[in-house]
Amino acid sequence: MKKFGFLMLGLMLSLAAFSQKAVIKFDEKQYDFEKINEADGKVSHVFIFTNTGASPLVISKVRASCGCTTPTWTKEPIEPGKKGSITVTYNPAGRPSFFTKTITVSSNATEEQTTLVIKGEVIPKVQSNNPSLPVVMGDLRLKSKVVQMNNVDKGKIQTRYIDIQNEGKSEMRVSLENLPAFVTATVTPQVLKAGETGKITFTFNAKAYSQWGPVSEDVFVVLNNKRKYSPEFSMKVVANVVEDFGQMTLDQKRNAPILETPGRSIDLGVIKKSSKKVAKFRISNKGIDPLEVRRIINNNREINVHQSNMTVKGGKSANVIIDVSSKTLPAGDYKKAITIQTNDPDNSFILVTLNWKVQ
Repeated sequence: MKKFGFLMLGLMLSLAAFSQKAVIKFDEKQYDFEKINEADGKVSHVFIFTNTGASPLVISKVRASCGCTTPTWTKEPIEPGKKGSITVTYNPAGRPSFFTKTITVSSNATEEQTTLVIKGEVIPKVQSNNPSLPVVMGDLRLKSKVVQMNNVDKGKIQTRYIDIQNEGKSEMRVSLENLPAFVTATVTPQVLKAGETGKITFTFNAKAYSQWGPVSEDVFVVLNNKRKYSPEFSMKVVANVVEDFGQMTLDQKRNAPILETPGRSIDLGVIKKSSKKVAKFRISNKGIDPLEVRRIINNNREINVHQSNMTVKGGKSANVIIDVSSKTLPAGDYKKAITIQTNDPDNSFILVTLNWKVQ
């Protein structure tokens, strides 16, 4: 009986403590925007809640499921019986079609996490009547958002242009920002009359670029000095900085470095979950002049390459040290690749494949 009494006392104390906590109660937990126009920009909805508990309510964190959704909320404690709000803003730019997004609310309430939902359908912008200029940026039309410089010889300059047109009813000043030091852009004419066409000329200066290999840079189009650093107004400059082996003399070709590897694949076997495995990739120079590893291109988060460049003398070898982390990887088989760029005229780019299994 005594033990039963202690259990009842503990239960009563727990219930009493629970009854003293804050309680969050939303007027609604889901909102349907129904049909919204991409051209109209961002939309917002305010979720109202009441603290129906006995102690102050504090919202510690509000997290959206997508970067296109931005929440703001009442930061100060909400006293019992008082109301607070969470404003959820959705950006439809570049996202035509149906959408459903969740917002997770964390607080000190009895229900520590609450999920809110917004949904709707984005009606896409009306595309240009000019099929040769399919890209839409406000009233500006462009031929493409990607500027393909292709291969650019180290130390050389490459130029490309993109056709544009002002399909608005008034003049438009076009400029570009966030340009890296090795890229320039000139708009001709700088001010487009209504309906007028023009072009943006991009110049890639490989003399001012310190690395080798692939380049991908985001720049932003500014219309009438109104800056909107968003995906809708972004362009991408893409290039590949390479060596011009066609200029080599006969003696240079005879003395050129010769890359040799035992293979182009590394089998790492089994990697246990949340662990790491280190591997070596051997590079030999069978030529006379030094072999320069210009760059090791690795776009895999789980792979770390310890040397991004190195020099291997003629007749010598060296190891590229690679480690793979399975910390964020689910169980399964994996096949990933890295690219090694060198000054071997016959092997300026080689692909190395890594295979492993996480269990």
